[in-house]
Amino acid sequence: MEIERKFLIGTLPCLDGVRYDEIEQAYISINPEIRVRKKGKKYYRTEKGEGAMVRTEDEWEITEDEYLDGLSKSEGRVLQKTRYYIPYKSHIIELDIYSGKHEGLIVCEVEFETEGEALDFEVPEWLGKEITYDIAFRNKMLALK
Repeated sequence: MEIERKFLIGTLPCLDGVRYDEIEQAYISINPEIRVRKKGKKYYRTEKGEGAMVRTEDEWEITEDEYLDGLSKSEGRVLQKTRYYIPYKSHIIELDIYSGKHEGLIVCEVEFETEGEALDFEVPEWLGKEITYDIAFRNKMLALK
């Protein structure tokens, strides 16, 4: 189960010294949502269910060959982004700075253990508009645009 809220950025925080990964991902299927991802030197396949703040998510590590096979079968464009992991209270805010066709888009997401925790989250002032329920900002939709 994945429980997360997503936001645009109001003010970009200082990212000096913040841990990050280069991510490349593509969608084998938009519906159902199945993606392959290269994150650093590891590869993953992820299947996600329907929903916005709460939905099912199954992810497992795959080989580079499995990733490349999925990439060759992908729908839409390959997404490229740099993901920064920003500690904030008891959470990690994952800040994604997109490159390529989505250059300039910056989105944050925060994952939670429970729905109650998600609803009680104190949003830092540097985050902007919440986009948790805005389908246009889902990665699968970005891959189609």
